[in-house]
Amino acid sequence: MAKLTLVEAINLALAHALQNDPDVVLMGEDIGLNGGVFRATAGLQQRFGALRVQDSVLAEGVIAGMAVGMAAQGLKPVAEIQFMGFIYPALDQICNHMARMRNRTRGRITLPIVVRMPHGGGIHAPEHHSESLESLLCHHAGLRVLCPSTPARAYGLLLAAIRNPDPVIFLEPTRLYRLARQEVEDDGVAADLDCCHLLREGQDVTVVCWGAATHDVLQAAHTLERESIDCEVIDLSSLSPIDHNSILDSVARTGRLVIVHEAARNCGVGAEIAATVAERGLYHLHAPIRRVTGYDTVMPYFRLEHDYIPSVTRIADGIRETVQA
Repeated sequence: MAKLTLVEAINLALAHALQNDPDVVLMGEDIGLNGGVFRATAGLQQRFGALRVQDSVLAEGVIAGMAVGMAAQGLKPVAEIQFMGFIYPALDQICNHMARMRNRTRGRITLPIVVRMPHGGGIHAPEHHSESLESLLCHHAGLRVLCPSTPARAYGLLLAAIRNPDPVIFLEPTRLYRLARQEVEDDGVAADLDCCHLLREGQDVTVVCWGAATHDVLQAAHTLERESIDCEVIDLSSLSPIDHNSILDSVARTGRLVIVHEAARNCGVGAEIAATVAERGLYHLHAPIRRVTGYDTVMPYFRLEHDYIPSVTRIADGIRETVQA
């Protein structure tokens, strides 16, 4: 068992899938010879060949369309969109074909596709390289949307996504690619889909987060311990479908809810969680639900991106205000 970064765990899961399933094919811009812009596929083309790890044309719509055709003919394509901000040309194929094929053919054709892409900011990138656009994809029936926050979870969830018969959007938090290491065993065990994960037990407030925000939330929770504020932290992991029951169970214990995400506030996934808890768990709440999010603006250039992303201080303030309400 080795201690790996998140990006190394992704590479390990892809290698395991290629080694053990001849139908798995990787494709994307610069993923082969160069190993990807973040090196997530480093060494895989040299190991498995150019037919299994394919450098694509610089056209996201073509990448997504090829994945649809390949999956319809029995392959299991894993397509990389180089940055999430580049996804717009691919949305036609993703939303009109990937998401709908099972329904269109009444189950005759399923599309075992994984679409991987870096998610979020914090790496001093230029425009279109730091977006958090998960709500665009979560709104479409027929797509699963996953976002791991640790190396071990990335490994298990990616294997589960590749083995799933339906399309999965796999969001990889850019800030977490090399932030920390964790022991990851290359055992081929897939993680459970459609569930969230309890990262920290607490009794005063439930804090729901995902992706890179989990790192900041855990730091804020540690800071608030000194003020005798006990946070229960839930990593959503599955953004669609959402494991609402686990969140409601936690809110029933704590009586308070704070939702933290890097994406813009308006129509974000956090709003869906807040609405569901208000509908199904209102009488458990001792205070209004609070969201700590990015702002309803374009992600700014790198000098201001850390003012946009919810900081540990802003998260702690939001939790503190909710507990004191």
